[in-house]
Amino acid sequence: MRIPLDYYRILGLPLAASDEQLRQAYSDRIVQLPRREYSIAAISSRKQLIEEAYVVLSDSKQRSTYDQLYLAHAYAPDRAENQTDNNQEQDAQGLSIEITADELIGSMLILQELGEYELVLKLGRPYLVNRNAASSSKTTYHPTSQELSESSELPDIILTVALACLELGREQWQQGHYENAAISLETGEQLLLRERLFPNVQAEITLDLYKLRPYRILELLALPLEKTAERRQGLKLLQNILEDRGGIDGARNDQSGLNIDDFLRFIQQLRNHLTVTEQHKIFEVESKRPSAVGTYLTVYALIARGFTQRQPALIRQAKLMLIPLAKRQDVHLEQSLCALLLGQTEEATRVLELSQEYEALAIIREKSKDSPDLLPGLCLYSEQWLQKEVFPHFRDLAKQQASLKVYFADSKVQAYLEALPNDAQATNEWAVVNHQSFPEPQTNHIPEVDQESEYSHFSSSAPVYGSGQAPELFTPQPPTPAPEAKNDQKHVNNDARVSPPVPPHGKRRKRRKLPDRGHGQPIFANTLEAKTRLVWTVFASLVGLLVFGLLVSTTFGLVKNLLFPRVSVLGVPLAIELNQPPVVIPDPTTQERSLEGPLTNDTAEQVIQNWLSTKAAALGPNHEIGNLDQILTGSALSQWRLIIQQDIADNRYRRYVHNLKVELVNNVGISQNHAVVEAQVNEVTDFYESSQKKTSTQENLLVRYNLIRTKDGWRIHNMSVVNNR
Repeated sequence: MRIPLDYYRILGLPLAASDEQLRQAYSDRIVQLPRREYSIAAISSRKQLIEEAYVVLSDSKQRSTYDQLYLAHAYAPDRAENQTDNNQEQDAQGLSIEITADELIGSMLILQELGEYELVLKLGRPYLVNRNAASSSKTTYHPTSQELSESSELPDIILTVALACLELGREQWQQGHYENAAISLETGEQLLLRERLFPNVQAEITLDLYKLRPYRILELLALPLEKTAERRQGLKLLQNILEDRGGIDGARNDQSGLNIDDFLRFIQQLRNHLTVTEQHKIFEVESKRPSAVGTYLTVYALIARGFTQRQPALIRQAKLMLIPLAKRQDVHLEQSLCALLLGQTEEATRVLELSQEYEALAIIREKSKDSPDLLPGLCLYSEQWLQKEVFPHFRDLAKQQASLKVYFADSKVQAYLEALPNDAQATNEWAVVNHQSFPEPQTNHIPEVDQESEYSHFSSSAPVYGSGQAPELFTPQPPTPAPEAKNDQKHVNNDARVSPPVPPHGKRRKRRKLPDRGHGQPIFANTLEAKTRLVWTVFASLVGLLVFGLLVSTTFGLVKNLLFPRVSVLGVPLAIELNQPPVVIPDPTTQERSLEGPLTNDTAEQVIQNWLSTKAAALGPNHEIGNLDQILTGSALSQWRLIIQQDIADNRYRRYVHNLKVELVNNVGISQNHAVVEAQVNEVTDFYESSQKKTSTQENLLVRYNLIRTKDGWRIHNMSVVNNR
């Protein structure tokens, strides 16, 4: 059979390579070994191909003949485009080599090292999809399952295909094609699961799939709403990651690499791709874990749905969900706005005075300076708040206009508000926030909401999920309005049908003072000792309560400000974006930036010095390989990865001391994107095995580096020793 390889690629050499470069490349390739999971037969097959390439190219006559064939097909793209399919196939075979069945796995290994992952999959798939089928073809030979089993090649083919899936997935991940990357990774994972082979490689692929999940979720949910199947898949992945973490603010490890703060920023960014209905369903489930963040996000979704869909019952549900939050955090402004949207104007202005949102209060007071109360400013602020702080976080409401006049003019809204209790009765709801400030709720509370059953999940008890099983993500249904109250109801007058009701002209509302903390005068003992002890006890209690309240308020305030910054305050930059991942992925960006013009001596020296430092770290005791692909590319990257992997497998490492002097910088080609650098490298190497020093060497090398300019800077494509002085 023929394989689309050529001898120069097998050795990682350019066409103009010298005899010394040829010998050095052959030596390097023979020393480099693939992953330790490969069998001896696979390693021998690879070695056989390398030796075959060296034999042909080291013989001057054979090389001359081969070069003519190589040049005839490598530099005729225009002719190839105009040929028929059959001629193209024959033409492509000119750059291929004839191999035996025993050399199949070796050729796949070399293609894998060269980054030809799709070609590896194409060659390996027939043996995995239909092992019993043997096909005879001029260009393809398929051994039977029995032949593969007898030769023990099948596990090696499975490993090579799985690794190709892994590397192809990482490549697609780096390019921003997250779903394609997931398909590649899942293909490799399923192959290894089905064959029950190479658990270490399988674990590596699985870990990449976990890290890929946030990117897939963003990509899928950003699709048009018409892509229902794809977006449903994104919602399912979001449900899975929430379950693995234990909720939005959960501390369990979901293997994504995101800490709590990163994940909160991820959720903040994700909200812009979700509709208001989707957010309501998702975060309402989260609020029942219980989760304070989930509760707060649910409140915003309820307010947005209630206002835009003219369902004030949802706004009322949001108002009640704020009650337990108010015990730990200042949410008086949100409560005031909810009361306003429910037509409870006296309660709205009264609750507003308890808020510590001084910036918002200043705006409201400024807009109400000619009014006997704060209601005009509160109405204007509520429209601005909905327009700038609520709607932009929902995909389907980003362009929605907020008009209180239109909202209150809706017949459904009017009917619901007419059924609500008056402001005096509404105070009973608010009294739950601070029983020291207001009387306890009376038995004639609003009948439509059972606070005990609806909000018992805010207690400190365990989450409502039982037996470790979470309910389906979209099971909660939107709340339905409760039966309308028939007695003791305050009806909204005709003017209120257009705008929120206001107090009668001339009746200025009295400013409510903060109540005293005590309920009466304490009873003191007659002795001085008793009085002193009581004073210190009260003082210590107040200090303890103050410190505890400050800690809780600050913590929740940070979360609130993170997710919902006020209009005048800049938000925290998101830590996760489609083009800026917060976790390390296989191909990070480079440190050297592309510069205009040809490669200079200074830049060349910087690139080579960076490579020598990276090499010393990668082959050192800690094997720091994270920066390897920031300086190498192509065959150089593949070769050095293999060297490092073999050193790790053999428990070896090296310590280097380098001195560098750039001798020559030659910019080649017409695009100024290719360059050749020759540098004098003095390299002192100490070899260690099992932490014991074995030997030392010192070499003075003249090394030739072939550089390619990428969008991220200069990369070393291949290198060879010109002279060892």
